[in-house]
Amino acid sequence: MSTRALPYRRPPHHVVDTQPWVLLTEDGEMHLPEALPFWDYQMDLQLRRTVRLDPRRAKASAGLPNHARLTLAAIWTSTGSGLRGPGEKIIVEGLDPIEVDLNVHLSGSDLGGVLRLDTALVLAERCVETDPLAPRRAGSVLWQDEQFLRLQGDAPQFPMAVVDFSKTSFPDNAPWHLQISNNLHAATMGSMLLLINEKNKIAATAFENAAKARPIDRVVLSAVYADAARLMLEHALRQEEFDETASFPEDSLGATLLSLFHQLFPGSTVNDVRFRLNRSPALFASDLQAAVKLFAEA
Repeated sequence: MSTRALPYRRPPHHVVDTQPWVLLTEDGEMHLPEALPFWDYQMDLQLRRTVRLDPRRAKASAGLPNHARLTLAAIWTSTGSGLRGPGEKIIVEGLDPIEVDLNVHLSGSDLGGVLRLDTALVLAERCVETDPLAPRRAGSVLWQDEQFLRLQGDAPQFPMAVVDFSKTSFPDNAPWHLQISNNLHAATMGSMLLLINEKNKIAATAFENAAKARPIDRVVLSAVYADAARLMLEHALRQEEFDETASFPEDSLGATLLSLFHQLFPGSTVNDVRFRLNRSPALFASDLQAAVKLFAEA
């Protein structure tokens, strides 16, 4: 295992004391789990962690003068969307030990795959009056840790948007439409989009109530997910490069479709199911309804 060696001194890890990340929900707060299997792209995340820091010791052990400016920052990265951004930045004032809360609010539409949360103590401004081995450049990382949260479990996930179909090329009365790219190597987040027609109140309300779905909402959601799974697999099976031996990048459209295929048709080969789709589309549709357990929870 390789170790990254930085060309400057850093304080010992225990100079910064962190509490675990917590997830804030309507029912209170909970320690951040390893995965959120029921997460979807309409679910925003509100996260918080408490950090304790001794600025005087951190600066002294890194060879920095007392007037050096430090920043505590939270940074997030999403593998599914390929996006990265700052959470919260706090300028460290004074030399006395402090305790601060870092808060991060993330829009579900920006996320997907695995969420990485980095907490870092960095040099806020260039500092030239330092020990020769001390960090000098603004942004130099003095301390850092990371935590991961898998947002997508076995269920297929894709971004969604509610739009007025009368302002699009889609039929005005269609309740939903799934857009999907032909590029199986592209990131899933940018390759699929489930559009819900805001004029169709039954469909739009079902997704609005997804977190606390009524029986009618569960029926609608079950139908949409079954239809989306059918469209996704039909789309995949009609492309020659889609095969269980193919190598697709992690969190790519191809990898997502292949994962969905194995989930719904365990023990079957792509060629067998492709033959079934071409030979008997109706039987394939019925097999898929059974595989996704259409209306089973309704």
